[in-house]
Amino acid sequence: MKSINLARPFFDNDEIQEVQKVLDSGWVSQGPKVKEFEEKVSNFIGVKYAIAVTNCTCALHLANLSIGLTKQDEVLVADYTFPATGHSVLYCGARPVFVDVDQKTYNIDPEKIEASITPKTKAIIPVHTFGQCADMDPIMEIAEKHDLFVIEDAACALGSKYKKKFAGSIGNIGCFSFHARKGITTGEGGMVVTNNKEIAEKIKYLSVFGMKTAWERETKKSFMIPQFFDMGYNYKMSDISAAIGVAQMKKIERIIKRKQELAKYWDNLLDQMDFISKPHNSKKCFHVYQSYVAMVDKKINRNAVIEKMAEEGIQTQIGTYASHIQPVYRYKKKCRVSFDIYNRAIALPHYYSLNNKDIDEISGILPKILKGAS
Repeated sequence: MKSINLARPFFDNDEIQEVQKVLDSGWVSQGPKVKEFEEKVSNFIGVKYAIAVTNCTCALHLANLSIGLTKQDEVLVADYTFPATGHSVLYCGARPVFVDVDQKTYNIDPEKIEASITPKTKAIIPVHTFGQCADMDPIMEIAEKHDLFVIEDAACALGSKYKKKFAGSIGNIGCFSFHARKGITTGEGGMVVTNNKEIAEKIKYLSVFGMKTAWERETKKSFMIPQFFDMGYNYKMSDISAAIGVAQMKKIERIIKRKQELAKYWDNLLDQMDFISKPHNSKKCFHVYQSYVAMVDKKINRNAVIEKMAEEGIQTQIGTYASHIQPVYRYKKKCRVSFDIYNRAIALPHYYSLNNKDIDEISGILPKILKGAS
């Protein structure tokens, strides 16, 4: 049997042509292609402002900085997430307070949010896990009631919708990732989006050392020497990366449609298997299935399944992390649902060029391995 990867980006000649344009132009750092990519993303999800950055961790850091987060503040964070979410709060000297998640959707449980709010709470960061939106209506209601900011960690969710509203466009700020495993990729890359002009401007100049960008200076008629008003960061995206993003945006709807088709095919096969259950698809959401993450039964040794699948040439992986147990946070409260999902979730191969025959081959091996790991 051939080796089957967990994920694989989809590229064709579009990416080569776009990158070639940038190389031919001689302007390879942040410039006109970044602006084009930003416009494509902002137009796609219907927001006023988009700022391209190095990765989604930078996007989250800048989002936190833009709301004035300080070491006196706390931010409520969905516990079941890659640690970048919590780290972005630590970068500002603030304290992440982890909130448990819903067993079905893997997303923050709105019913558990208010119990964690204190006078120090400044924001909520819901995570749209694996491409399915969090239940945003009650989250926004709680935020309005307590005068809190909402920063959407939409790293996995470009194109996902909650009740016809795009992920990233619902809260005050949205943050996206273009890592290699995401729906579209620039290799590494991120984007911050918002409808708030003041927030957008602050994020923009903080992403380039607290100064005007080189391209903005280049296109001005009068000579200007930059001034630095804040301690900014070198978080800018290059035009080479943005060129790949521009090409990827041309095919984003094709990629989403194909991954939804694959998810449906996986669903039908997992319905016939013992010891494993398909991921839940909320009727409130348009799920883009950045990853296809199933759940093994409690009596199954998930880690053993991953090891045995690897021996068969099939790459699988955990879903993501229960943040509260990570030593870096020194966190004492338990998030029991998140911990359970962390131990039982398994990401199965899922990408544009994967075909039904590949999935059939995997499905011929998986039940035997699950049975052996019980």
